[in-house]
Amino acid sequence: MKIILPIAKKEFRQIVRDPRTLGVLVFIPIFLLLMFGYAISLDVKHISLEVVDCSHTAASRSLVRKLSATEYFDIAGYADSTDTADYILESGEAECILVIPVDYHRQITRGGTAELQVLIDGSNSNIGATAMGYIQRIIQDVSVQILKGKRGMETGGGVELRSRVWFNPELRSPVFLIPGLISLILMVTAVISTAMSIVREKEQGTMEQLIVAPINPLQLVIGKTIPYTILSLVIAVMILMAGSIFFNIEIQGSFGLLMLVSFIFLLGCLGLGVLISTIADSQQVAFMLATIITLLPTFILSGFIFPIKNMPVPIQAVTYIIPARYYLVALRGIMLKGTGIAPFLDDVAALLLFAVLTMTVSAFRMKKGRLA
Repeated sequence: MKIILPIAKKEFRQIVRDPRTLGVLVFIPIFLLLMFGYAISLDVKHISLEVVDCSHTAASRSLVRKLSATEYFDIAGYADSTDTADYILESGEAECILVIPVDYHRQITRGGTAELQVLIDGSNSNIGATAMGYIQRIIQDVSVQILKGKRGMETGGGVELRSRVWFNPELRSPVFLIPGLISLILMVTAVISTAMSIVREKEQGTMEQLIVAPINPLQLVIGKTIPYTILSLVIAVMILMAGSIFFNIEIQGSFGLLMLVSFIFLLGCLGLGVLISTIADSQQVAFMLATIITLLPTFILSGFIFPIKNMPVPIQAVTYIIPARYYLVALRGIMLKGTGIAPFLDDVAALLLFAVLTMTVSAFRMKKGRLA
């Protein structure tokens, strides 16, 4: 104990003297507790539903009220026809569309079978499959109530639902997971590799030579990030190739647009890596900070696995500072829906703003006297 106690006291003093390490040690358990306690939810709620009511009768309005009365569906709007269905699903205005036919009221009052149609955005297989199940269950209950009211029995006639799933007809999970994996891998590798590289030079003393050289800090940041930008883009292409080979996932949209959006996203990630390197004094701290800032937020708060709309409002507010949130919208739109840049132009603008901010702040901190 005479040997152990002095070592323990010395280690305790060392932790107290390093506020960054102490902050990380305190922050990680609290962060995990809050995120896993509030953000993760496997229940899918508040699915946006567009209604095409061609019947315009009391019966059709009653059906819509039954859907909107649950916590599972939010009525996004009403359309007069299915002509705008392509745009509604591609733009993300709604995740599913319910089409009520003209003869809906006549069929259910005469004992016939009314055929409803549901169009579902399958780019997120979890939401798509859950939405289909919810609608089928509600329609089945409506059909049973109609039959009981007319005949006092539960067989024959009623309402028949015909569903179509767009962008991912088989509702395969890899189709919606692969874009998320791309964003996660690019975020983690770009930030960690950049941060570790620059901190390694700080430890070896070579970074000070670069700082005192006649080089603009912004030039230094850009020069340091170019190799990692190329490497990260190569990794993205490899992931896309693997997705095509092993999961039969093809890019529906423009490959050039996909690379452009990925490049903008990577600029922000690399700028964040440089910013972390100006804060950390060792590779261990840099790795820890980079992992905390990138891995958990991207996995939990970007919409990669868990729908953002199911999270509490304060947590939803936090997701707006997660760059992968915006990148995923664009990535899934290009890869799965084949859309152009118009539906997610705001998301690209947010990524561009993130890249400018991280690069600017990193260059400012790279000035002499800001690294130590």
